[in-house]
Amino acid sequence: MAGGLYGDVLGVLLALIICVTRPEHVSSAQRELGKGVPGNASATSPPGSDNAIRAGPAGDGPRPTPRTGPYFDLVMSKNVTALLGKTAYLNCRVKNLGNKTLNMQVSWVRHRDIHLLTVGRYTYTSDQRFRAIHLPHSEDWTLQIKYPQHRDSGIYECQISTTPHMSHFIHLNVVEPTTEIIGGPDLYIDRGSTINLTCVVLYSPEPPAYIFWNHNDAIISYDSPRGGVSVVTEKGETTTSFLLIQQARPSDSGTYQCNPSNAQSKSVMVHVLNEANSIFPLSGEYPAAMQRGGQAFAPTSPAHCFVLAVSLLISLS
Repeated sequence: MAGGLYGDVLGVLLALIICVTRPEHVSSAQRELGKGVPGNASATSPPGSDNAIRAGPAGDGPRPTPRTGPYFDLVMSKNVTALLGKTAYLNCRVKNLGNKTLNMQVSWVRHRDIHLLTVGRYTYTSDQRFRAIHLPHSEDWTLQIKYPQHRDSGIYECQISTTPHMSHFIHLNVVEPTTEIIGGPDLYIDRGSTINLTCVVLYSPEPPAYIFWNHNDAIISYDSPRGGVSVVTEKGETTTSFLLIQQARPSDSGTYQCNPSNAQSKSVMVHVLNEANSIFPLSGEYPAAMQRGGQAFAPTSPAHCFVLAVSLLISLS
């Protein structure tokens, strides 16, 4: 009988030792595995290496030498964004062409149809919207496009008639004035707060003469009995109009439309919410287990193991 009790006690003590020490073994194994996790910089990078590009000591590598042939000045030969219907200029600056101009020519080619547009100062297209511009002794070879249309967007090649020929590509993007309302197409406003609608007019050759705001197809009157309605407009390359409506109420819900004088209109749907109809949940409503990312199901601690062992000993005594 004593031997049986002794065996039970020994078994309980052995279970206690395993229960208490096992988390430490698991943690040690996790630490060992963590050494190979990609987030560990010492494991992902070989000794003495990193992802930074390091400059060599001063004087390393060949020193720059003056160019002997023609080349493109990329800083002065950039892509172009042109307004619809407003003359566009595509510039190509060629360095070191020098006195070789008689033997070398700078040409413009449209890639959409591989059409030769200009050679030197001469235009080789029946489309009179295109014209070559080059001043004597200038390094700039410019392609002028009058009344550009959307179909004129694309890649244009500035070409030097070397052997083989040298090319630099310039992308033309033809845009037209557009209107945007920030935050659309639906905006949710709490009752009693301020409605702030922001209308932006982009790519306009000149600021719009005026901007009207409509609410449910009716022009908003800033002197209406409702009160608390105002508009602030900032004109420039990008024109911005702010519509402010204080103390929002359910009757302020509906469709709001921004109407610039020189661009398409844009609409947004405004929903004024009562407190009881709020669609945004409160952070405190989430269960504790979800807030902790599942840590509510953590393994049993050593203290729990000790209590369990004592309970077993008492039951055996």
